[in-house]
Amino acid sequence: MRPKPVGQNVTPQDAAARPPAYHEQVPAAPAGVSRLTGQGIGSRGSRFPWPFSADHYAYSANVEPAPGLRSTAAGAWGGTLLDVDEDYAPELAERSAILRRDPSRYACLAHMREAGWDALVWGLGELAATHASMRLEREGDTYCWTNARLNVTQVFRYGDDGTLPMPPLMYLASQIQEDVVLLDQREGQLWVDAGCVTFASNWSMAFDAGMSFMEIHGPIPHDYADGAIPRAELFLMRLQPGQAFRRLNWTSTAGYRLDTALDSYDRWGATRTTMARDAGLAAFHMRVEVQHLVRLPESGAIMFLIRTYLLPLADILAVPQWRAQFAAVLRSLPPDLAQYKGLGAIRQPLLRVLAGA
Repeated sequence: MRPKPVGQNVTPQDAAARPPAYHEQVPAAPAGVSRLTGQGIGSRGSRFPWPFSADHYAYSANVEPAPGLRSTAAGAWGGTLLDVDEDYAPELAERSAILRRDPSRYACLAHMREAGWDALVWGLGELAATHASMRLEREGDTYCWTNARLNVTQVFRYGDDGTLPMPPLMYLASQIQEDVVLLDQREGQLWVDAGCVTFASNWSMAFDAGMSFMEIHGPIPHDYADGAIPRAELFLMRLQPGQAFRRLNWTSTAGYRLDTALDSYDRWGATRTTMARDAGLAAFHMRVEVQHLVRLPESGAIMFLIRTYLLPLADILAVPQWRAQFAAVLRSLPPDLAQYKGLGAIRQPLLRVLAGA
């Protein structure tokens, strides 16, 4: 008897353009900023989750129910909880290479084993429900996962680690473009007790594993004064099983570089200084994280999904509304928040480029 399908399959989004190559060094900058003209915008730009809704920015929880399609000046995003796009295979290949090079990007404390299995079945079921090239079938405790995008078929038994080629949370991360973190709720707090994170932005899964939600957010400016982090934790602890919400976070990156974890700072840290000159701004990428928050149905753990998108400055310049709004946000950022976002040394050069100077 064949296992029964989990979820309803629908037509996936098309995969068209090849992604840019990943670089250990920042791609060579053009001779001058006059070449940053932004002649049109590609499919990544049309699906980019533009993070600003006003001409100013203040750190906040900015949480909304998910999924839900959101329009932008260039297109739309957000129709599914797990986004599969043209970068699917190469991003997963990069994740695999990072984990081989640095296994500490995966961490799972012993008491989170059940939550890892819960996350795996929830995540594969969500993929199967929203992407026709993927299917999850079940017969009792036995599942059959088929992923035509990766040419993968995997049969496993729930709770039996020996039926998977790797731990369940790591296996989920091998099938989704999102980084994944699991939060345990106990003692009136949230604790970051498991995760597979290869594309972190200035933090380390290995370092943060076992820390409380409040501890890992300590370095963020303005948050404690405004109370955003305590409110966010309270909101998360009130999530009900099956509920899903999302928020956006943004920063900047030198070059098309997903892995800006503290663990790999020696590979990318020096590249940020090249953007301090006008001629180096061709390397500037806006980095936006779509962060989904889901209360898992069986274990009660909170799953924190982090999908990273990168947009080059040329694409921002190609959309007049984005260009004007980004300039307004840059002018209004407090100095410490601008520094935290990686914009302290490049704010004025960026404003000159955005103004067309």
